Amino acid sequence: MNIYDIEVVLEDGEKYTLDRYRGKTLLIVNTASKCGFTGQFEDLQKLHEKYQDEGLVILGFLSNQFNQEVDTADEAAAVCRQTYGVNFPMHEIVQVNGPEAHPLFKLLTKEAKGTLGNKVKWNFTKFIVNKEGEVIKRFAPTNKPLEFAEEIKQYL
Repeated sequence: MNIYDIEVVLEDGEKYTLDRYRGKTLLIVNTASKCGFTGQFEDLQKLHEKYQDEGLVILGFLSNQFNQEVDTADEAAAVCRQTYGVNFPMHEIVQVNGPEAHPLFKLLTKEAKGTLGNKVKWNFTKFIVNKEGEVIKRFAPTNKPLEFAEEIKQYL
């Protein structure tokens, strides 16, 4: 499966395929609004503001896989937007591990294995996808987004 064939759903229910971002560099993040790493939204927003004109697209995917999310995508996205000023695309609540994992996260974890192999260790695991749609690298939840900004720049 090609990443651009995968269908995703924004927090407001709009469905689309990732083909919308063909030719862009993607930073895909599984997020949660009640996680100890939630402060990373600030750094993600800074990256978004600094590099969006150069072709970086940050995509947040809400997940309650680790029981750190509010009840609905609307509520969670509101927390992200109101508390952290997030204005990059946020998506519906998805599973990131197991048989019910969203196809996007099945692909990401297959292509960029982590400490737990094909599993996402925790919220705020981050994946870089280059302009050709190839999954390049995974960053752990503890890796703060601004720490690897220079690495992202090489894919823009």
